[in-house]
Amino acid sequence: EKFTLDKNGFQFFRRATKHTDFTDDERIRQEYYPESEELLKELTGASRVLFFDHTVRRRVAPENTDAIAQQDASGIRQPAPQAHVDQSTAGAIARVHRHLPPADAEAALRRRFQIINLWRPVKHAALDWPLAFCDYQSVDVEGGDVTPTELRRSDYTGETMAIKYNPQHKWKYLRAMEPDEFVLIKCYDSKDGVAKFVPHTAFKDPSTPPEAPLRESIELRALVFYD
Repeated sequence: EKFTLDKNGFQFFRRATKHTDFTDDERIRQEYYPESEELLKELTGASRVLFFDHTVRRRVAPENTDAIAQQDASGIRQPAPQAHVDQSTAGAIARVHRHLPPADAEAALRRRFQIINLWRPVKHAALDWPLAFCDYQSVDVEGGDVTPTELRRSDYTGETMAIKYNPQHKWKYLRAMEPDEFVLIKCYDSKDGVAKFVPHTAFKDPSTPPEAPLRESIELRALVFYD
């Protein structure tokens, strides 16, 4: 089954990365960002891509269980086991104003823009707590499936969206994604008539072998602009 950003809100690809060491944030910015910028431009046709954040996740099983911790002792982020959308409309617009000079932001908001995450496994296949995506076509936006939710950080207050259960939702995932595979996750799109976003979550896959290594992954968050 073929999924696309504009139809479903997410899309899988296979492309190895030249950068393979995801332990140093500065090296990620210097090496992985430029490579991924060109990749996103190629795949979307965008004229400009601006990464504003990234997260490396290395799951730690608390007390030797397969549960999800919030973070390990060193502060490494863990998989997020709640269905959500990273940005609401207000949150996406606020991101543009936060990361662009005022004149550039106003010009950018007059044209199509998106927020897209680029997610890929690190080191080994993502059998443990993989990502699942709720096909946008099954989301009843007008019926109240999504609710804007304030997100507070120490240096920033944004707005995400929480997801209400609907039996019509169609959840999809790609089992055992390898490090040479990645998924683009649409968090916002200003264009009408296409998928505006995709709800997503990490989840415990009952088919995961008990000996599977704990999940390691990286996601980049990008503002994507079009001429």
